[in-house]
Amino acid sequence: MIANNIFKAIGDFCTTVLFQPYNSLRSLDNWWVQNTVSWIFISITFIALLYWLGQLKKFQKTGNE
Repeated sequence: MIANNIFKAIGDFCTTVLFQPYNSLRSLDNWWVQNTVSWIFISITFIALLYWLGQLKKFQKTGNE
């Protein structure tokens, strides 16, 4: 019973608080504004991936396997 309430609380928090910015973007009629947010997140992920791969390459060059 308590575990069920915890999962319901987590689900409620996610839908009402965390996803609220996305719900407001979804209601916009401007396609460019909606997709700009997606492209920003894709760019950040790509930059982080390149940084991570660079760090792995440095770590491998030092001989720490």
